[in-house]
Amino acid sequence: MVKKILVVVDYQNDFVDGALGFSGAETIYEGIRQKVLEYLERGDFVFFTLDTHDEGYLSSREGKALPVVHCRKGSDGHALYGELGQFEGDPHVWCVEKPAFGSLALLEQVKRVCPEAAEIELCGVVTNMCVIANAVLLQSGFPNAEITVDAALCLSFDPALHEKALDVMEGMQMNVIHRMK
Repeated sequence: MVKKILVVVDYQNDFVDGALGFSGAETIYEGIRQKVLEYLERGDFVFFTLDTHDEGYLSSREGKALPVVHCRKGSDGHALYGELGQFEGDPHVWCVEKPAFGSLALLEQVKRVCPEAAEIELCGVVTNMCVIANAVLLQSGFPNAEITVDAALCLSFDPALHEKALDVMEGMQMNVIHRMK
């Protein structure tokens, strides 16, 4: 039986209603929560990425380009949004902290848990930054897996960049679902 993998990218308090929160980010919460439940009820795997920064963030390359302190480890903003934190500790759930848009640690953890992954689905925020970066890494690490992005459960602070990122992922032969054009 092939296990499926869901990756929920950076759906943390600071990206919904905190330091980098943006209008509409809360609207995908229930859909993400339901999708996590579906995966877990089937016995599949769920990975949450956690954008994670320390006190040196503002002197980092990213911090110089985006000088807004956010997702400091241990802060309320670092936590998963809403009740998603209730899934931590489930034997089919992994939380992966990442200091950059894409996460090599995520790729390594997915390879350890499910080295023959055939289906990987992504959702979360920000489509044109962390979602696309992790989708590309996972596609590179699993070149024969079907990579799916649920467009209805991804958002960006910039709707035009959201659409462009979806176009790029489609152009890279990823399956973009729930998309209205």
